[in-house]
Amino acid sequence: MMYRAKNPKLGFTLVELLVVIAIIGVLVGLLLPAVQAAREAARRMSCSNNFKQIGLAVHNYHSAYNQLPKQKTGTGMDPNTGAWWDGSAVTNQSQLSWLVPITPFIEQQAIWEQISNPLGSEVGASGGLTPRTPPYTAFGPKAGTDFAYPPAMTELPSFRCPSDPGRGLPGQGRTNYACCLGDSFSKAETGAVDQRLVVQTADAEWSRAGQRGAFVVHQKMAFRDILDGLSNTIIAGEINTDLGDRDVTTDAAIFKGSKANPSICSTDGSVDPLRPRFWAAGTDTIIKSHGSSFGRGYQWMTGEHLYTGMMTVIPPNGTLCYQGEWPGQEGIVPPSSRHQGGCHILMGDGAVKFVTDSIEAGNQTTHMVEFSRTGTASPGSKSPYGLWGSLGTRASKETISEEF
Repeated sequence: MMYRAKNPKLGFTLVELLVVIAIIGVLVGLLLPAVQAAREAARRMSCSNNFKQIGLAVHNYHSAYNQLPKQKTGTGMDPNTGAWWDGSAVTNQSQLSWLVPITPFIEQQAIWEQISNPLGSEVGASGGLTPRTPPYTAFGPKAGTDFAYPPAMTELPSFRCPSDPGRGLPGQGRTNYACCLGDSFSKAETGAVDQRLVVQTADAEWSRAGQRGAFVVHQKMAFRDILDGLSNTIIAGEINTDLGDRDVTTDAAIFKGSKANPSICSTDGSVDPLRPRFWAAGTDTIIKSHGSSFGRGYQWMTGEHLYTGMMTVIPPNGTLCYQGEWPGQEGIVPPSSRHQGGCHILMGDGAVKFVTDSIEAGNQTTHMVEFSRTGTASPGSKSPYGLWGSLGTRASKETISEEF
């Protein structure tokens, strides 16, 4: 009689198991960067789509009202305050941003109804809404001074870039999109008006000379004012919001000479040489001097250019460099983003383009165009900041002959 041996048990040896685990580890290591890159590509596309919707909203607004949404608009001056920068519960001091009027055109009718009508609720200590007596007046208080006004504390997804991780306090409702004010900050905060919002001859002259972008604060602007052509003119750009880390793109350094030399903030040692995306420890900034609530992009309803404005002076992702020590004063506010290598911009014709940090930007040590200046900074001169500067001006007759 013959006997057959039983079949041996099937399985892996320890060596084979370790080899398989090692191979899986290598594959995961190779795959993760690709997954991260794919996620960022998706976020970048979503950001671009948001900007396209904003561009369509601006065009639809223009079709409805025959003008662009105004930067710094609203319910006028509170007669009981001394200046527009004072807080007020009965008026917004005409400081609303260009984003407020376009909310009905980006399917945010609900938030527009809250803003444009008296509102009898406020944000309570727990974060929920509680009754308010008396109610807020239509179009609300001065944005940025009241952390209980619900619309100002609301973050709208259409105004946020998915790549930007900033959320919540000390910011209010944040935004990653800002209107273009041109290639000079001369009169960028007040335009043709004084501290009580009264138009003055001298202020008007300075504003006409220095405010060369598609948007001019307190002033009605339209597509017909963009003589260089809508496809050749930037009307808005992307911006980072502050994370409380002294980032050079979100916390404004204070320098008195930035009008004469825009590059001063990045060349005089104020940037940390070991971490060039951050300010050195001894650099004086607006947040360091006045508190953590003064970060870039922190107030979507506020028309001050620290929050909702950008300029084509310093290339994208350059340093925030202020002439004065408060957000309500003048400063250089370049666009910025969390995307690698550049940021999105919105052209007047509605096209969204990605501009790299290395775009040609002329001589960064040249004085800005300004009233009463002579030479390259005299009124009507072509932009001293090359292709980048010329894209931000609406009627300087520069020829755009390069792809960007």
